[in-house]
Amino acid sequence: MALPRSRVVALVITAGLLLSLGYLAVRPPSTLAVPDGARAGSLALHECDYDTEAGSVAADCGTLVVPETRRDPASDLIALPVIRIKAASGGSGTPVFRLGGGPGATNLGFREASRLNATRDVVLVGYRGVDGSRRLDCPEVVGAMHAADDLTSPKALPATTRAFTLCKDRLQRDGVDLTAYSVTDRVEDMESARTALGYPKIDLLSSSAGTRTAMVYSWRHPDSLRRSAMVSVNPPGHLLWDPRITDSQFAQYTKLCQADTTCAARTPDLAATVRATATNIPERWGPFRIKDTTVRVLSQYAMHHNGRGSAPNNAPTVLDAYLSGDPGALWAMSVLGDAALPGSIVWGEFASFAMLDAPAARSYYEAGGDPGSILGNASTDFLWTGPEGFSTVWPDSPDNAQYRTVRQSDVETLLVSGSVDFSTPSQLATTELLPSLSRGKQVILPELGHTADFWEHRPEASAHLLTTFFDRGEADASHFDTRPVDFTAVPLTMSTIAKLLVAVTTTITALALLLLTAMALRRRKNGGFSPRTGTWLRVLTTIPLGLGGWFLGVLTVWTINPDDYVASTTATAPGVSLLIGIGTYLAWAPRDLPRPLRRAALAASIGAALVGAVLGSAATTDLISPATTILGAAAAANLALLVLASSTRVHEARHPLPTAP
Repeated sequence: MALPRSRVVALVITAGLLLSLGYLAVRPPSTLAVPDGARAGSLALHECDYDTEAGSVAADCGTLVVPETRRDPASDLIALPVIRIKAASGGSGTPVFRLGGGPGATNLGFREASRLNATRDVVLVGYRGVDGSRRLDCPEVVGAMHAADDLTSPKALPATTRAFTLCKDRLQRDGVDLTAYSVTDRVEDMESARTALGYPKIDLLSSSAGTRTAMVYSWRHPDSLRRSAMVSVNPPGHLLWDPRITDSQFAQYTKLCQADTTCAARTPDLAATVRATATNIPERWGPFRIKDTTVRVLSQYAMHHNGRGSAPNNAPTVLDAYLSGDPGALWAMSVLGDAALPGSIVWGEFASFAMLDAPAARSYYEAGGDPGSILGNASTDFLWTGPEGFSTVWPDSPDNAQYRTVRQSDVETLLVSGSVDFSTPSQLATTELLPSLSRGKQVILPELGHTADFWEHRPEASAHLLTTFFDRGEADASHFDTRPVDFTAVPLTMSTIAKLLVAVTTTITALALLLLTAMALRRRKNGGFSPRTGTWLRVLTTIPLGLGGWFLGVLTVWTINPDDYVASTTATAPGVSLLIGIGTYLAWAPRDLPRPLRRAALAASIGAALVGAVLGSAATTDLISPATTILGAAAAANLALLVLASSTRVHEARHPLPTAP
């Protein structure tokens, strides 16, 4: 008997979805490729558009080819993306090369380029190890952090270091030279792009860790540079956070709080209140586990910025959490840190670049590390995995030794700092770098934090400061005013986030269970659903049942299994497959189906949903994974029942032949 066309279509669609997920699970990572026949130094460009805060602008996009290891004549070639945002007026100003922060972050995102491209090109060269044809991802490290009982606990740090070892071994087996991803190699990539683009000289605009690249560029190729502007300056030896300086920054915030009526009404001593709360972070908020060091690491990152545009990852929101006295606020920080921090960095590239400061990190730990500061060692431990961390297993570049201390530079340089920058404190630029600059200037912007605050506050002021410096060498910060830290810049408090997280997960889980109950009662009472209704139910209940199953796993992680991650296969697949498997069966099976076939159909639906959920979970990563997990479970459960329904036995059971008279 031929199958109905509708069933054939359904079989093709569900099988196609599963095959697509299978392909996504096994496909190689999508990266830039070295063009056929390309040679080192070649650059091919084509016209494109680039999105800025002022809209889409004309640009050239292309691929730069460079050696992976320049000291090896037989080195492999790698490809790096290049974007040249064209001067809007067709002017002939000196081009600006942008050097973004990190390490372990892309160099291709710069929406503020429209503030600078009126008369000059703005050039973005992708960072090797992040944006290029060889990307140094370390899923081993991300997985170890997600599986940690607490992000930088004594149990977690050795496990993360072992994960770095596994990542290193895998990358080296794949032929990657991990010593070729240092700051020196990055500088030479920029120099290759400058040469290929035909620019005699360029200006540099760097931020955060990118300022280290700008320093080394000025030391290696001073004749290639005209001027260099550094925002949020990171001198040698400071790819870690000195807790003494962090405490001094808290002292500054305490003075600002005392001068602010709203903040002063909540505490007479902000630093003391934060210290007291951090010292006594509770283990739980009701049934929900709070991860102590995760809260501390997120606190450090959030304190970098105080502008409203960075919320909820900003200082006012975190300080509000500490002042609230609400354990739920700390739990929300723990949950957000678990979700955001491990995957926020390309860890292999970070490690190769950060080895530049490995001796400084070693000296920090040998001197005793944290002296009893407010936030403790957690943030530096997060970056370096403790005193016996990744720097003990990751290979160091031979080029690093000569750039571990400040060197003299005659390149005209502007240092821009925020006065309350927790990440790159202004005093480091003042005392350690500025004296080495024969033509250096520094601007300290009152009550601003890290890079995002510079770009957010007074966009016209940052444009004026940078363009006048690049045009005439002047440091004109007159368009900036003092923006007092707004301690109320908290669009959504951590306490509110905590309540929303619990309300959403518990409500959707409960609704999914009620939906299953209603479907089961309807089937028991009326003998199941008509084929048309059952088909629509299988489609329309996929999302609510899938989300309910996932959130059931999320609640399990938050309460009794904190060593798991909310988007892992073990957290998503069991609940999703169970609820979708049962729901698909209930929408499909008629009441008069024989008991053995009912049991087989239910088992097939749940079992296939589990296989599809695991396949879907492997197809994507991080918080996208639950969506493909739900899709895989639904497709597999439906496919299993379609196949079962197409068998002769089931067909005869549901449509018995008429008996002879």
